[in-house]
Amino acid sequence: MTESSAAGVPTCYRHPDREAHIRCQRCERPICPDCMTAASVGFQCPECVKEGRSTQRPVRTTYGGLRPSAPGFVTMVLIGINAVVWLLVMVTGRNSSRLLSYLELRPSGLCEIGPAGFDVSRETCTAHAGTYHPGVSDGAYWQLITSTFTHVEVLHIGFNMLALWVLGPQVEQLFGRARFLALYLLSGLAGSALVYATAPLYTPTVGASGAIFGLMGALLVVAVRTRTNASSILVWIAINAVLTLSVPNISWQGHLGGFIGGVLVSAVIVWAPRKRRRQIQWGGMGLVAVAIAVTIALRTAALV
Repeated sequence: MTESSAAGVPTCYRHPDREAHIRCQRCERPICPDCMTAASVGFQCPECVKEGRSTQRPVRTTYGGLRPSAPGFVTMVLIGINAVVWLLVMVTGRNSSRLLSYLELRPSGLCEIGPAGFDVSRETCTAHAGTYHPGVSDGAYWQLITSTFTHVEVLHIGFNMLALWVLGPQVEQLFGRARFLALYLLSGLAGSALVYATAPLYTPTVGASGAIFGLMGALLVVAVRTRTNASSILVWIAINAVLTLSVPNISWQGHLGGFIGGVLVSAVIVWAPRKRRRQIQWGGMGLVAVAIAVTIALRTAALV
């Protein structure tokens, strides 16, 4: 019940000692200036504002994800993770870093004895006082994802993070944070899977390029789906394809695998029908993950 002063002056329902000459537009209870929140018409009390927010439907992106209130937030987090990992690799020895050996992708384990590496078992390596660097076929499956956040050369991380900073917010705004993150991680894993399946056994691979190519593939798919001009993203893809094929020591497998993964995941997202869209999108992404897992399992079976 609303309290009133002895003179019949209405008081705020939350602060009985304060006069209140304004009423909430929803519940009509008197409110003081500290309890007023401007509405489209008049003012509302704190409880009505809270109730209105709880019943308001979330704003969704074109493809069903929650529209991010701060576009590019996940992109900035990913850039931050890559930067932190790079700094840790630098302070722990750069190319000789034990951390780098732990994080980089190597299809098969390698024994370091002197200046050359040898294909011997972990037991033989230890018996000869060597340092054994495990590979994915030895059970170091974490390398398939950690390698996508690992860089050594300044130009490598600089170019990749610039591309992520340019492309990431666009895709994040289109897909929403959860779908964008799933696209990024699955693209990176698809690149790692193709490296694992086809690259030389003892060659280490690092970098976020597979995930970056996945973002390029996603923007290309969106352009095709919406029938908009795709010239800008095609230029990005062409330039990076030329660099991939012409610059030494670049993993074409990681780039191609990431691009294919990005195309598949984004195609599932943008072509999913509105009816049961969420289930179809996440189910389709699950199938892409299964395909990646099968590729990894087949390669492991062939190497063991």
